[in-house]
Parts: sequence; structure tokens; C-alpha cells
Amino acid sequence: MDAIEALQGIEDDAACASAVTKVLNDWPDLHSQLREIRQQRVQALKAQGRTWAEIAVILGGVHPTRAQQIGAGLRGSKRPPKKESDGG
Repeated sequence: MDAIEALQGIEDDAACASAVTKVLNDWPDLHSQLREIRQQRVQALKAQGRTWAEIAVILGGVHPTRAQQIGAGLRGSKRPPKKESDGG
């Protein structure tokens, strides 16, 4: 949030637009780094003796199973599309 506020604080419109574009272009790599940081911290919380339910609350109220998945580095995946029936 501080980073977004810093971008908003750039007074020069061209410089701000350019900086935001760079962040957006780099977002896939940044997103991956953020997931890694979160995973490491979740693992550290678990090593400190926290339960998956406690960690789930810390993560913003996700399900404890999801907290465990985050700790294991598992990403959410979309369900495979339903097979169409052959009409019979």
C-alpha cells in the first residue's frame, strides 16, 4: 500500500504514468515474489506453533485448508470444464 501511495505522490503526471507503467509491466514477476514471501512467512508461523486456523485468520480469513496450501506453495487452480453430455 505504501508503494501505491508513493506512486500517487509523484507530482509530475508524465513521471507518475511512466512509473506506474513500469510496475504494471513487471507485475507478473512481482506477483511471484509476493507469493514466495507470503509462503515463507506462513511456513515461519507454522514453525512457531501456530495452527492452520490461526494462520488462516492472519491471512484475512481464508479457510485453514487454503492456509495450508499457501504454506505448501500450491496455487489456486481453476476446475476443469464440465464435459458436455452427448445428449443421450
